[in-house]
Amino acid sequence: MKLAILDDYQNAALEAADWNSLGSDLDITTFDHHLGHDQDHIAATIQPFEMVVAMRERTPFPRTLIEQLPNLKFLVTTGMRNLAIDMDAAREKGIVVSGTAMLSYPAAEHALALIFELFKKISSENKVMHEGGWQGVVAEGMNGKTLGLLGLGKLGGRVARVGLALEMDVIAWSQNLTAERCAEVGVRLVDKETLFRDSDVLSIHTLLSDRTRGLVGQSELALMKPTAFLVNTSRGPIVDEGALLNVLQAGSIAGAGLDVYDVEPLPADHPLRSLENAVLTGHTAYVIKELYQKAYGEAVECIAAWLKGEPIRVLNAAG
Repeated sequence: MKLAILDDYQNAALEAADWNSLGSDLDITTFDHHLGHDQDHIAATIQPFEMVVAMRERTPFPRTLIEQLPNLKFLVTTGMRNLAIDMDAAREKGIVVSGTAMLSYPAAEHALALIFELFKKISSENKVMHEGGWQGVVAEGMNGKTLGLLGLGKLGGRVARVGLALEMDVIAWSQNLTAERCAEVGVRLVDKETLFRDSDVLSIHTLLSDRTRGLVGQSELALMKPTAFLVNTSRGPIVDEGALLNVLQAGSIAGAGLDVYDVEPLPADHPLRSLENAVLTGHTAYVIKELYQKAYGEAVECIAAWLKGEPIRVLNAAG
């Protein structure tokens, strides 16, 4: 049987798990590049494979693609939730979809890394030092500054606790956030306008949904201080990308730390890449060695169970 491992950008999948345990009869092909957004091309590329391992939402599987994959019998997604897969269409085609566990803390760590970079200018100073210079940039303090959190779930809570440890004033808002949750974490609940107006750095930690798509738009960005930073490690479409480009280009806010974008991978000629006040990473907030080992290790477990006719962690079982 043939197995495709998609979007293995860092060529990490095969080293992260014991794929040999699945037997020598399994023909494994890894794809270290994104297959693009042309569904006909994607379908033609993976059409020969009976099994596919997908990394999160890097390659969506809508009904229109699934219907072009007559050989596909088993699909594993890293994570137990993947809105980019049409579960109903897969079930109707007899395709079993299984999931794996993920780690909850890496995205919070990455958000904090971006926040530290925006204030402390580590990469800029590192560049100065490697070029023979000395003290080329002026950093900013975080003590006493206001950390705003758009969302205070598990990830937002982790970021909040670090902010509090740094003696920052931590405030939070989201549509369903309660005073009880804020009290539990030890932060102040504010309204939306106050969140954007008062934050020295605003970090986004909410899920993408119809309600949150475009939640941070022109009017919200206009409320922010010219000295403030925006950090997004959640999902690109939560922020109006055009509006964000405008304020960054105009210097209406001091900068942004971004890990997620409207189109991923980010096009090589995207204007964000040319902005000195944008710190960019390529949707790597959740990508750490330990996560690869856990997710791909459980993907191997899923495949072994399915080959035995006893699939586990099935996400599209009939209701």
